[in-house]
Amino acid sequence: MNPSDLYPLSSKLFATAKEYIPGGVNSPVRAFRNVGGEPFFVRRAKGSRIEDIDGKTYIDYIGSWGPNILGHAPAVITNTIHEVAKDGVSFGIPNPFEVEMARTITEWVPSVKKVRMCNSGTEATMSAIRLARGFTKRDLIVKFDGCYHGHSDSLLVAAGSGALTHGEPDSAGVPADFARNTLVLPYNDPEALTNLFAAQGERIAAIIVESYPANAGLVFPRPGYLELLSRITREYGALLIFDEVMTGFRLGKAGVQGIENLTPDLSCFGKVIGGGLPVGAFGGRADVMDLLAPLGPVYQAGTLSGNPLAMAAGLAQLRELEKPGGYPRLEALGAHFEAGLRKLLTEKGVPHRLNRTGSMFCLFFADREIVNVDDVMKQDLGFFRKFFWGCLAKGIYLAPSPYETGFISLAHTEADLDDTLGVFAEVLASI
Repeated sequence: MNPSDLYPLSSKLFATAKEYIPGGVNSPVRAFRNVGGEPFFVRRAKGSRIEDIDGKTYIDYIGSWGPNILGHAPAVITNTIHEVAKDGVSFGIPNPFEVEMARTITEWVPSVKKVRMCNSGTEATMSAIRLARGFTKRDLIVKFDGCYHGHSDSLLVAAGSGALTHGEPDSAGVPADFARNTLVLPYNDPEALTNLFAAQGERIAAIIVESYPANAGLVFPRPGYLELLSRITREYGALLIFDEVMTGFRLGKAGVQGIENLTPDLSCFGKVIGGGLPVGAFGGRADVMDLLAPLGPVYQAGTLSGNPLAMAAGLAQLRELEKPGGYPRLEALGAHFEAGLRKLLTEKGVPHRLNRTGSMFCLFFADREIVNVDDVMKQDLGFFRKFFWGCLAKGIYLAPSPYETGFISLAHTEADLDDTLGVFAEVLASI
């Protein structure tokens, strides 16, 4: 499909953007490379819908990649930002909102005794890794292939040639010496994990994991797998870091660790706790967190950390979520969508796997179990591209990549979801 036919003004603006911005975008997935086209540009958004500069409206299942759990521009958020901004947008001095946010996080997430705010999920994971190394006085970290933890050097690392090999840089500009301190394993493979720790466990500072990986599709841990991570880190004196930037406060007050009844040593957060503004946080055991400057030797800082606008907006969002119509409503919407989608795909005879938890979902066009990134990569990418463009032409905006998770918000209605399923049926019939 030619984007210039679907949204001509966006196509023209994208040509201009490429003259001044690398690739025309400020984050790679926005470039639509995985679907073979060009992005549209948004003029405004409200509730469950976004409107592009050509005036076309879409039901949105991205929600700014997760933060907009109440929907776009909810009054409780926009009014809060407006009121707080009257008194200043940044001080570089402590403000009451950051204290209330820290208190709220520690009350909602039992594993977190102390927390520090930052400005992005990348900052949160980068800082947690540094803190784990400082606490254990070890250099090696373990991550899993397909789990994305931001774009810091230590974490942009792909798997080596074998389960016990050191990682290889996954981006130009990452020194090989940095990557050598990151060990990469396949997710959901207990044998690879136990073999690695048997060989190098005494040198490992931490495991960092997306507890429910959601940056290469949405993948669930096999029974007992997360418990194994917890047990083996305790056995070898390493720390367990849960990256809940995406799942934290979206799947419940305590995220995945609350669902799975686990207690990681450190946790990383973002997205939902900023109400749509830039935000990040990391926290955990008090004895570990107290190694941060100014108390301890591990340095971490940020000019805009604890920004009053983000803190106030995030608090307003969290207060809405803890109301009776919050998380139970999100689960009901997710279950409604899942049931309708499963029925449709079965009736159409489309090979698929559908993973859904709460308000997060991912549809794989594959006839195989999805347990790690290798399985995700083997889905029918050509079919996905046709499905994506067919849906977009009919006003449904899904992630422009088969490797991303979809999000439902409290602004979505059963009618929105049913309309979406109707479009899916039309598109599937045309492929």
